[in-house]
Amino acid sequence: MTAGVPSAAAIVLVGGRGRRMGGAVKPLLMIGGETLLARTLHALDRAGAAPVYAVGPVLDAAAEVRWVREDPPLGGPAAGVAAAVPEVAADWTFVLAGDLVHPDRVVARLTSARLESADDGESGDGWVFTAGGHPQWLAGLYRTAAVRAALVGLSSVSGSSMRGLLGGLALARLDDEDGITADIDEPADLARAGGEEEETR
Repeated sequence: MTAGVPSAAAIVLVGGRGRRMGGAVKPLLMIGGETLLARTLHALDRAGAAPVYAVGPVLDAAAEVRWVREDPPLGGPAAGVAAAVPEVAADWTFVLAGDLVHPDRVVARLTSARLESADDGESGDGWVFTAGGHPQWLAGLYRTAAVRAALVGLSSVSGSSMRGLLGGLALARLDDEDGITADIDEPADLARAGGEEEETR
């Protein structure tokens, strides 16, 4: 961790039914011989983010994460964030989808934005990528206290959107001009990324 830079933890959302992938457990799909989950955890480790909270069913008991379950299960990403944020003690929290193709590039750019902000002595409530003009809420770095405050303002987290949760925060936008926030929604996405089917366990 760079001296003077506030701490960061991470929330990785690994639940979901994977319907468009035929019910596959997407974070366990493989690219380059590693699961998407492992690639994300390695990216966060390189950034010094700890601890990492994985929200969803336990997919890999050996993974160095703290497993948390949203209430109700499959209640959506806002419910997932709500389940993990109360446990986060760090000043900042990465919130990432568990099926990102390029988590290393996403985390590196968010980290660079945070370091530049620390140098300038200015920061709002965080940074979020935008693709095609749309915020990619599960590719962001947020001030933990701001997320907690936003949760208080929700009448219910179950079924709430990430926009409903985070849309009121003072966020800097990072334009995704290179497609680095791409995720795996369907088999064509996996093939395009050079990936493989779910590993055998």
